[in-house]
Amino acid sequence: MDKVLIRELKIETVIGIYEWEKQIHQTLLLDLDMAWDNRLAAASDSYENALCYETVSNRLTALITEKPIELIETVAEMVATCVMSEFNVPWVKVKVMKPGAVPTAQAVGVEIERGHA
Repeated sequence: MDKVLIRELKIETVIGIYEWEKQIHQTLLLDLDMAWDNRLAAASDSYENALCYETVSNRLTALITEKPIELIETVAEMVATCVMSEFNVPWVKVKVMKPGAVPTAQAVGVEIERGHA
């Protein structure tokens, strides 16, 4: 299976369950593995046949920053749904990390897989 990857997409947004979190922006880091047949893009050397990681990144940033969200689990599901429905990706693995959420951990996060490879 071919994949298109995005690593550590940094998004500043309002995320969290506590009242103080709802008043500030925090960083989320996203990793995505997206199933995509790269053969046509490679053979044609044409952007039109590729899954554009910049377009995906920009869309996800807009999605996650459009309104406050409480849970990173919600973010992961939103991302998976968006990528599969708007970009016709048949399978996606999404990891959402929240640096600094737990003082004694570098980051906490969730990882989900949706769709069929």
